[in-house]
Order: sequence, then structure tokens, then C-alpha cells
Amino acid sequence: MGFLELLEAASMPVIQVLLISALGAFMATQYFNNLLSPEFRKSLNKVVFIVFTPSLVFASFAKSVSLQDMISWWFMPVNVGLTFLIGGILGWILVKLLKPNLKVEGNMGNLPIVIIPAICDENGGPFGPRDVCHSNALSYASFSMAPIVLKKEKQSFFHKMVEVLGDLVEELMSPPAIATFFGFLFGAVAWLRNLIIGDNAPFSVIQDTLELLGNGTIPCITLLLGGNLTQGLKSSSVKPLTLISIIVTRLFVLPLIGLFIVKGAASFGFLPVDPLFQYTLVMQYAMPPAMNISTMAQLFDVGNEECSVILLWTYSAAAIALTAWSTFLLWLLSY
Repeated sequence: MGFLELLEAASMPVIQVLLISALGAFMATQYFNNLLSPEFRKSLNKVVFIVFTPSLVFASFAKSVSLQDMISWWFMPVNVGLTFLIGGILGWILVKLLKPNLKVEGNMGNLPIVIIPAICDENGGPFGPRDVCHSNALSYASFSMAPIVLKKEKQSFFHKMVEVLGDLVEELMSPPAIATFFGFLFGAVAWLRNLIIGDNAPFSVIQDTLELLGNGTIPCITLLLGGNLTQGLKSSSVKPLTLISIIVTRLFVLPLIGLFIVKGAASFGFLPVDPLFQYTLVMQYAMPPAMNISTMAQLFDVGNEECSVILLWTYSAAAIALTAWSTFLLWLLSY
């Protein structure tokens, strides 16, 4: 593939997100009767979290993930942890240098499940047949989701450990985590898989129903993204230097570090041979902060206005950054 073809393949998913997000933003204004009001967005977000996302995760894992896949993907959760750790360190450095009012640590949220599978929709891509690529990408992206942590005040080491353990237990009991476990279980155990997967499966209607529900995940997430970003249109005291520093660090420095980590892991044989797996790992570092951060800021009433402005500008810059990183990775993994 030539450069223009790679650029087109990389930009199409981002353009799709921009178009649907713009619709979501428009639906959150008075011109659309405030259809995506803050209250409605919170309710819809709960539906996505409790129903749509678990359905998508389970249907994807049960259909395309085997026991061998689970073993070979061991670096994926490690990479998510490194994303969180390195991002936290870089964020701590920015806090010390710039001293903003809001201290936030987070991950890439649900955006990988929107962007990464869409990269397979373009013909002639480097990741193999379209159907296989899309199925694998959906599984990889689903496995990328991790928790968000927001600290409101300083705590002792003991209280931090208790809070971390509590957050971990809460995450393990969340609907997406439960769906991940059962998806892996049904994908790994042949007789369970045969109950719901395949034309002759006696309970194939369950898989079909879950796939139908899961199809609502990506449109809803993207509409919510646009609606939530409208909060950042309000005036704020965030300094331009702070915004620029956050954007450069989050969208360029962190992915560059991640690229070296992933290439190093690949050179040591830690990763599967699938280039899409490497693409997903690096793109985890390139994703903008999760929108859940804004929700947490609202709940704790901590820097909500500043957080919304930061997210607005970060996601705006991410349209260019994600396209650039995706184009570069497609070129890098094509050879």
C-alpha cells in the first residue's frame, strides 16, 4: 500500500468517529431540543456499561477466542498496566511542573473498541481478510478496557492500598469484567462453545441476541463522546501552556514510549505473530484520556470545568494524532 492508501485507511475510522461525535454534540444542544441532556447521557452510559458493552465483549470472545489465544495474549493486560503506570508518571511530572488544580490518572477508556475494529473495514489492509481482521480487532480492543482512578485528596499508604484493592474487586465484579470471564470460558471450553456458536448450536439464539445488543455499543459510545465534549465549550481558567503540555505528552510522548516497549516485547518473542496485535498495543498508548474522567469530576465536584476543557482540546488534537500514529503503524507493520 502506498502512503495515500495508508493515510486513507488510517483516517477513515477517525472521520467516522468525528461525524458521529459531531451528531452527538449537536444532539446535546438546544437546536436538537437538548435530546442528549446530561441526565439522559448518564442513563444511556449506564445502559452501555451494563448491557451493550458486556454483550459485545461476550459475543466477541466466545466466538473468536480460544484457550491458546488467551495464553498468547498475556502481554495485553501487562501493556494496559504499563500504559496506566507510564501515563501516571508523565502526569505526575506535568503536575509538578505546571501545578494544575486537577490531578487525574486514567486510561484510554472505550475508544479502542471504536477505532481499532474500524481499521479493518478498508480493503487491502495489512491485517489480512476483512472478517478475520474485524473479529480479532474487536477481541483485542475489548481486552483493552481498564479502570479509571481519580484522587481527590492525599491519603496514607494503607488507605491507598485498601482503596486500590476495593477498586480492583469492584472492577472484577463489573458487567464488562464478568462478560470477559464468561466469554473466555465459553471460547476455551469446546462443549460450552458448541452450545451457542455455530449453525447447529442448540442455543445459537443467545449468541445472536448478544451480537445484536453488542452492535449498539459503538454508536452509543460515540454519540456520548460528542455530547460529553460539549461541556468543554465553556470558558475556563486552564492556561494554554497546560493544554499544550497535556496534548503533547498524552498524544505524542506516551505513544512514542509505548512504541519502543511494544517493539522490544516483539523482539523478545513475547507477542503473537499477528501484526494487528502489535498495532492494538501501540494504539493503546495513543488514545486520549477516557471520558469517564469527566464523569468522575462531576461526581466529586473537582475541577469539572477544567477537566471538560482539557478533554475537549485533547480529543480535538487526537483526531490528527490518531490518524498520524495509525498511518505510521500501518506503514511500519506492512514491512
